[in-house]
Amino acid sequence: MAKTRRTLSAPVFRWFALADFTAMIVIILTGAAVRLTGSGLGCPDWPTCFQHRISGSWSLHPLVEYANRMVTGSLIIVTVITFVAALLRSPKRKDLVALSGALIGGVFLDAILGAIVVYTKLNPWLVSLHMMLSLFMVVVGATLYHRSKYIYGKGLRADVRDPFFKKIARSTWFLLAILLYTGTLVTGSGPHAGSATGQLVAKRLPIAFSSAAWVHSVAATLFIGVVVGLLVAIWKTPVPEPVKFGVRRLMIIAIIQAAIGVIQFLTHVPVLLVGLHVAGATSLTIGVTQFNLRQTARDREPGTRREKISNPASN
Repeated sequence: MAKTRRTLSAPVFRWFALADFTAMIVIILTGAAVRLTGSGLGCPDWPTCFQHRISGSWSLHPLVEYANRMVTGSLIIVTVITFVAALLRSPKRKDLVALSGALIGGVFLDAILGAIVVYTKLNPWLVSLHMMLSLFMVVVGATLYHRSKYIYGKGLRADVRDPFFKKIARSTWFLLAILLYTGTLVTGSGPHAGSATGQLVAKRLPIAFSSAAWVHSVAATLFIGVVVGLLVAIWKTPVPEPVKFGVRRLMIIAIIQAAIGVIQFLTHVPVLLVGLHVAGATSLTIGVTQFNLRQTARDREPGTRREKISNPASN
């Protein structure tokens, strides 16, 4: 008797995609906690913590660093499970399998890079790359979650809401990349090296903190200027509500992020505000991703539609 292949429905797979997406956000926040508590060298060895011991002492820095490694381990498990769920999804979609697989590769690559960061005693260039890779995985995770809710395929509905604004929206990727990378340069040249008193002092980037902050502020001003221009233009154009909502959300996040950045610079970069700024950078990355994805209207997967949405054009 032939065995029946187990399958997952589209609504069920959506929750796996959401879990994977959420995990990508959590790993950034826990990574920021490691740096901002000075716990980057709390576990000087990898994959063990200290001299072949799996865990370190019960002091703050080893606990924070080891907790982050446990989160990374959990993240790997979640990504693998999501990949298996994509294989079992019915109907099976190659795009969801590919995105789930990309997240597995990204997590393993990020873990290896994290190990190199530890063994290079928090090399600031590698720490910046570590952050950028983590943010890229947030983009992939957000894309996976979005696609899990909508029907993609050749010949299926894919209505571009406004060709002009879709082209402009693509430019925000380039501006965002510059903004995020210059932000890592500010952190890499600033006071939060990731190490603590009594540890080997982590190197800083050979850039003056004030100069890095100035370059980052220019990138932020350019990004906000483009978003403001988009907001004004879209509001004067009869475009669907999702496009308006996306640019409005981008504007709010960008303004809050800019305000936090200015305040933290004027108050000599306190830890709490730096943590909020990292969370804001993650939110901005998600905002740009969703803004671009929603430039095209598609039909939702059955069982994933919000009850309050009745007009297909608003999807």
